[in-house]
Amino acid sequence: MATSPEKLTAKDRAYEFTKGRVLDSTFAGGDLITEGEVADALGMSRTPVREALVRLAREGLVEVRSRHGMCVLPVSADDMRDIYQVLTALESTAVELVARRRPDAKELEPLVEASRDMARALKANDLDAWAAADERFHRHLVELSGNRLLVDGVQNCWDRAHRARMVTLRMRPKPVNSTREHLDVLEKIRAGDARAAFDAHRAHRDRGSRELLAILERYRLQQL
Repeated sequence: MATSPEKLTAKDRAYEFTKGRVLDSTFAGGDLITEGEVADALGMSRTPVREALVRLAREGLVEVRSRHGMCVLPVSADDMRDIYQVLTALESTAVELVARRRPDAKELEPLVEASRDMARALKANDLDAWAAADERFHRHLVELSGNRLLVDGVQNCWDRAHRARMVTLRMRPKPVNSTREHLDVLEKIRAGDARAAFDAHRAHRDRGSRELLAILERYRLQQL
């Protein structure tokens, strides 16, 4: 469960603010952002901002520049290839663990709801709503694995890939196949077929990776 805004420390607020703007490309790849800019926007001193930037640097989103603040690290096609290889391996392992555990209907309900929301979004041609439901599905699926280190590793990959996913969202075919693949993975989890669930999810991520990388190469989007 996310911490409510009023309970966040100053460094947590600086972290959430800066990370959000990196992920939505308000702070784009290659941008130089000073500690003072972030501190002024939040009405706080530079010390918590500096601590937040160090945390973001550990996550591979920015590079801390001495006496300057940070440089937002771009995401390249090569980066995306590496990220998706790791993401595919980690998520598929999470799916296998979930299927072995045979979660009950209550635990699986968020996946069912996210799948329904994806289908509704497709009918309404609302790609932003589809992307939000897709993220909810994957997030809950990985959390059901119960492996905290695995969840953290997947989260880092998601964050680093987010800009590329959103930039290419409207360049990709309508995500009918992706929506159907989510349902297939869900059914294999319900059946407790760990091997089939692993294979289905891996195929899902492999297809998505190929599609994304092809777009980056076609449009010569060398970095984002």
